[in-house]
Amino acid sequence: MKRPLGMMLALTALCASAPPDPMALREEAFSVPGFADFLAVDGNTVWATNDGRVEQWSTQGKRASVAVPRPCGAMAVAFGSLWVANCKGGNLYRIDVRTSRVQAIVPTGIANPKGELNVVAGAGSIWVPSEESGAVARIDPATNKVTATVRVDPGTFYLAFGFDSLWAVSSAGQSLQRIDPQTDAVTNKVKLGLQPGFLAAGEGAVWVQEQGDGTVARIDPGTVAVTGRVKVGETLVYGDIDVGGGSVWLRTTADQTFVAIDPTSMAIRARSGKPSGSGALRYTPSGIWTTAHDLQTLSWWSEAPKSKN
Repeated sequence: MKRPLGMMLALTALCASAPPDPMALREEAFSVPGFADFLAVDGNTVWATNDGRVEQWSTQGKRASVAVPRPCGAMAVAFGSLWVANCKGGNLYRIDVRTSRVQAIVPTGIANPKGELNVVAGAGSIWVPSEESGAVARIDPATNKVTATVRVDPGTFYLAFGFDSLWAVSSAGQSLQRIDPQTDAVTNKVKLGLQPGFLAAGEGAVWVQEQGDGTVARIDPGTVAVTGRVKVGETLVYGDIDVGGGSVWLRTTADQTFVAIDPTSMAIRARSGKPSGSGALRYTPSGIWTTAHDLQTLSWWSEAPKSKN
């Protein structure tokens, strides 16, 4: 049956925007000297922390490099900038993503100088764990100044923004805390398993790595209650997590490179790649970026092109 042009264009757009199939992803690895680790997606490119610098990469190779004394933790791309925690100076670097120039250095403090933490964007602000004793700094991108300090559990290093809230994990306190950006205060909290770490908000829930237990916990954002867990491995120490395209994507350190989890059934949809040590992961609608700093690689995982026959 001959379809109208408008319908054909709509179907083409639908096909083009279909999320990646976890079972069909193939790896393209790039050699990255140094210690490529945390990632932030910027359109068709990705920024990676490295030794004394952050680098911008595409599937065509490296595009930019910006000196930062000791970039650490997961970064954020927002307000036309890349926001990077600098563990050596205890501050936050703001880098223009178009010119790759440093726009500002904001004195925030860094809660975990060892480097395991998240910088995130949400509610018109940038958020960074700023004190090991228990604080999150809120930065106004219009002024590059700290406008509020949220008191949280000691050892809160991990953040995510979603469902109109900031979510914060304390590994030492085994807690997930919901922070209301309207009041800059913790409004709810739930107890987690052993050594909780990185987290992500989306696909209907907040998802936390319980690294010491080898599990991923699903938390209802409305009730702030654990509604399910999936056992992935013996431990999940020093991996990463992201959501998108109808899956939860978990960077692992043993058994495989990463897994994809069904957010409804909590079943593992795919185990992909060989064990490659610690590293990061970020989802895009076209594929998955991962790093393996011990192997000095950055990888792009995507579906093989469909045959025209």
